[in-house]
Amino acid sequence: MIRKIIHIDMDAFYASIEQRDHPEYRGKPLAVGRAAERGVVAAASYEARKWGVRSAMPSLTAMNKCPELIFVPARFDVYRAVSMRIRAIFFEYSDLVEPLSLDEAYIDVTDNRRGVPSATLIAKDIRRRIWKATGLTASAGVSFNKFLAKVASDYRKPNGMFVVRPEEADAFAEALKVEQFWGVGRVTAEKMHRMGIHTGKDLKRFTEDELIRVFGKSGRSYYLNARGEDDREVTSERMRKSIGAETTFLTDISERRELLGHLREIAEEVWDRLSKNFFTGRTVTLKLKYADFQEMTRRKTLAASIDRFGLFWMVAKELLDSTNIDIERQIRLMGLTVSNTEREQTGYRQLLLDFGDEWSNNSDTRYDRGLAPERLTRD
Repeated sequence: MIRKIIHIDMDAFYASIEQRDHPEYRGKPLAVGRAAERGVVAAASYEARKWGVRSAMPSLTAMNKCPELIFVPARFDVYRAVSMRIRAIFFEYSDLVEPLSLDEAYIDVTDNRRGVPSATLIAKDIRRRIWKATGLTASAGVSFNKFLAKVASDYRKPNGMFVVRPEEADAFAEALKVEQFWGVGRVTAEKMHRMGIHTGKDLKRFTEDELIRVFGKSGRSYYLNARGEDDREVTSERMRKSIGAETTFLTDISERRELLGHLREIAEEVWDRLSKNFFTGRTVTLKLKYADFQEMTRRKTLAASIDRFGLFWMVAKELLDSTNIDIERQIRLMGLTVSNTEREQTGYRQLLLDFGDEWSNNSDTRYDRGLAPERLTRD
């Protein structure tokens, strides 16, 4: 049976709520976050995006790109309340609702409560009802698997909808840029570009084994997605427990300086994913796999969630230094994972970027020293 899956993605969710609640912000470039040296943009209005402002961007960079940018503090209690109202609408159509964050979710409507045979009609009705209930617009992607539905929801943003039918899947996936594939961040995209991979069609030139050898277990997803395939089911009320990345080296490595360079690339990849998902955690895990396939893991848990890249990178290096790698045993795979999230209790915390402070090596320290003033001048 061909599944019918909808991916709903709210348009500039946090920023749109602020513009809805504050008419004076409408039509103006707006960022949710702190106008502070260590602040980052949690969300940007479409007016701000025209200037190149985007989420997870340092506030200082955003202000330089758009001198007229308006910063407003995040109101996560409001965002969560609106999100719950929207989620209630989803459950009126299906029991299979899988939230990815406050502003997006998958809905499997193959067997839906309304008995409507068309997923396209259901998606249109959901978008209409979201607008009526909240005054906010949503974009939708409709297809027969999660990967295609998610990519499709971004195709006609904002306030649009796109459908990918089974007979269109192969050509659609081939035309995608690799940056549009799930799990491909900046570092992985650059690695693909060096291999001559720029589109889904380019990915299809490589076998599954070749992609796994270069990109680890993510290689299998890239192989399938390039062919428009994804067999993951919509899982109701899933809460993500960890975020990580790993890479399998083209040749085995034992030289520590080279390992450190790869560790930095992986750390940047993980941080990019953390920022996109507004995810924080207290535990960092380093995984190493030797050429003989034996694995070694090192783990460190801090007293508070990691909210700065400088802190994350410091912990990652500390874990690598603690391994005492035998130079006679070469490494074939390296990975980093952040877990032990506090998100279930505290909501979605803002990630901040580190600009070079010295951090304590004491894992019991909360790492909140040296905060910058709330306001910056634009001079």
